[in-house]
Amino acid sequence: MKTKSNILFVTLTALLLTGCGSTIIPSLSMAMEESQAPAAKTAKLTEAELKSWSLKDLQNDTIPGMGVERTYQEIIKDKVGKKVIVAVVDSGIDIEHEDLKNVMWVNEKEIPGNGVDDDKNGYIDDIHGWNFLGDIVQENMEYVRIVRKLKPKYEGKTQASVSAVDSAEFALYEKANQELSKETTQTTANLSRYSGMLGRLKPAHAAMSKKLGKPEYSKQDLSGIENPEEKEKEQIAILTQMLNYSNDIPSLIKQIQGGVDYFQGRLDSHFDTSTDFRGVIGDDPDNNQNPYYGNNDVAGPDPKKADAKHGTHVAGIIAAQRNNDLGIDGVAQNVQIMAVRAVPDGDEYDKDIANAIRYAVDNGAKVINTSFGKYYSTHPQWVWDAIVYAGENDVLIVNAAGNEGLDLDNKQVYPNDQVGVGAEISDTFLTVGALNYNYGSDLLANFSNYGKVTVDVFGPGVKIWATTPLNTYEYLQGTSMAAPNVAGVAAMLRSYYPKLSAKQVKQILMDSGLSVKMDVVLGGDPENKNNFENISTSGKMVNMYNAFIMASRM
Repeated sequence: MKTKSNILFVTLTALLLTGCGSTIIPSLSMAMEESQAPAAKTAKLTEAELKSWSLKDLQNDTIPGMGVERTYQEIIKDKVGKKVIVAVVDSGIDIEHEDLKNVMWVNEKEIPGNGVDDDKNGYIDDIHGWNFLGDIVQENMEYVRIVRKLKPKYEGKTQASVSAVDSAEFALYEKANQELSKETTQTTANLSRYSGMLGRLKPAHAAMSKKLGKPEYSKQDLSGIENPEEKEKEQIAILTQMLNYSNDIPSLIKQIQGGVDYFQGRLDSHFDTSTDFRGVIGDDPDNNQNPYYGNNDVAGPDPKKADAKHGTHVAGIIAAQRNNDLGIDGVAQNVQIMAVRAVPDGDEYDKDIANAIRYAVDNGAKVINTSFGKYYSTHPQWVWDAIVYAGENDVLIVNAAGNEGLDLDNKQVYPNDQVGVGAEISDTFLTVGALNYNYGSDLLANFSNYGKVTVDVFGPGVKIWATTPLNTYEYLQGTSMAAPNVAGVAAMLRSYYPKLSAKQVKQILMDSGLSVKMDVVLGGDPENKNNFENISTSGKMVNMYNAFIMASRM
């Protein structure tokens, strides 16, 4: 059941937008009574609305986006901001994508292809960024690497049989081993279930497509088949049931095949205790003395660029070229995307993330997007030091909260600026949870992590349409999509209000958001609810329109 609620909008009166001339900004709505609050949108979103819902405005469109279109129309209009570099630390980016190629950062101090470190920053020909993974695509989970490293030392031992000095290390080994066993068992079961489903669905679809003479059909088409044989009855029943979950069977088969490939891939790489994937680089991930490794291929080694899908999507959300009659409009204009490849298909190494953050800072990024995370870390201090370094250099890091539906106040995640729960090390690190496009009790994405202390704000993260490799576009979802939505707003603030510090931008994003007073479902469990205001530090969802008004006041 959806809960009615009122919305408290930031109380701000008409203010002047400073910059190239002065323009009166329309005043924002005052704190509304329930009778005045915009009604939840009950109608199904059109395809156009769904593809751009994160840019919509709750007050004007009754869609819980970030008010981006409203900001461009009512506040920015033809004003010109300052260029801002946003670093995307991710799996790689298709820098030749039609909607990204004109917004990629270009290191003008480097001469392309001459094999010389022209700018003397330690990285040769880093034209669009740097690739700290080299030719690595697949990787282990961190707990698998822990098991592989410590197994020779502790296999067959008990807590009582190890020395006091090794007690903590043995406990970590035991915990990691249990995690590996649990995840392997679950993944094997999921693979079996998906494979079985696919094994029944594909022949049923092939038979009915042939019988009906078309590759796509409806429940009505199936029910209209006269005098089906026994086997056909079974096939019709299977397909009819599956059409409850998809509008057409071919796309459902594609999705299920994707699940089979995903689970098989996890077994082949994520949980493989015999392969050292890092050996491809020839770098020691446990020694952070040398940050100069990898190469300048920021899209990664795959010619089809499949491994760059995540990073390409993130980059497009932030800054896909606006108003070019192609694909999508990113949140931000005046942005240059710096590609920093450091996130493999598996868990990232702490060394790579620490060096990726420092590279971005040293080469001019003012916002860094980090859409990744893990729950085990062998060198967390390296990353914490890099986060502090970013703050000391006035760089804002916008970080994804994670997709396990957990309360992060009770679970340490990496990276974060929490050294233990509540001990924040940086005031320029913003952790973002994910919103759904349904305004109601399921406003919080069912996968999104949350936390009154550890999560700062929320942004759109369900079914986000954005750039994918080879000039394609797809829906993806996760807090990985919520973070770049918010990073785009942060970049716009840094563009139009360049005197604001990273700390101030973070505070504006938190203070100016929309405050929603209603109970929402947590972790997809209808029995687990809390008021939206209680599941993040700010209790708000980011709103660009409000942020610009608050920024003008500062």
